[in-house]
Amino acid sequence: MNDFRIPSGFEEALRPPVRTRRARLTQAVLGAGAAGEARAARARLQRMVRRAPEVMVKITGRTRDGGHLQRHLDYITRNGKLFLEGPDGESLSGRAEVRTLAEDWRDELLVAPQRRDAPVSLSIVLSMPAGTDEGRVHDAARAFAANLFADRHPYVFALHTDDRHPHVHLTVRALGRDGERLNPRKADLQLWRETFAAALRDRGVEAEATPRRARGVVRKAERTPVRKLRERFERGDGPLPKTLAGALESAARPPSSEPVWEARLRQRQSAIRRRLVVEALRLQASKADGDRRLGQDLERFIRTLPPILTQREILARALAGVRGGADRRRDQIRER
Repeated sequence: MNDFRIPSGFEEALRPPVRTRRARLTQAVLGAGAAGEARAARARLQRMVRRAPEVMVKITGRTRDGGHLQRHLDYITRNGKLFLEGPDGESLSGRAEVRTLAEDWRDELLVAPQRRDAPVSLSIVLSMPAGTDEGRVHDAARAFAANLFADRHPYVFALHTDDRHPHVHLTVRALGRDGERLNPRKADLQLWRETFAAALRDRGVEAEATPRRARGVVRKAERTPVRKLRERFERGDGPLPKTLAGALESAARPPSSEPVWEARLRQRQSAIRRRLVVEALRLQASKADGDRRLGQDLERFIRTLPPILTQREILARALAGVRGGADRRRDQIRER
């Protein structure tokens, strides 16, 4: 029997990036009660130190009219070649049925009072790393959508397997059956990640939805439009994105003193790591074999965390490497 408790550092590392009580659309996944929370925390810590695959749940866009929705549904069905699945296993196939669905959702908006720029639907992608069983991702997405939207918002989804990462495109009608509009907050998105991860685990797939800070990741994920522009630039098909150009310019001229937000970020990461070290030592001193093994795993996890570097510092190092390589080539030419 172990005496695992939830240490303050662990709470700071794994707490959601926003306050979950602000979520309007879902409820927390973790069980209630101190004992249940401790068991859930221990299981989550075990998955974290094993580096369980992280789920991705991302809102990729909103459709603004019937035509836009039709084009989006054509895209996710590969122009009618893939099936769309809705609640209760409802299946749509072919461009004609997809067009009928788009018209139905558009007509619902015409009779409901709303802003002129109100979206018709939200586009959501549920994704897992390469190698994850496609059928289980599909089944978990089905359970995810039914759990969150079945009674309130019509939806359809399609599985894509033509990419390294198996992923599901989920399209949810913004106007709910009760007239409420779908407008998720950041807290909802975190709870959506946890819900999808739990659905995968229920189907035997190792999955987690930890915040970046728990994995030692400091910089924010690259936004999809910026990533696509950067990849085009790297292929030689487009100009350097303004966002990246500005970041490179800032990295080339480092500030005279560390910005306040970077100092706070560094302090928070350092505090999290110190507290996790304390927890690793406490677990290793336990009389329970399971606790000692977990403490050893946690120590190895901490030792492999990446250095605390901001995006500006990473870009500055990259620029220094490029300049160093140029200097070495120039010296080699002079020696010839």
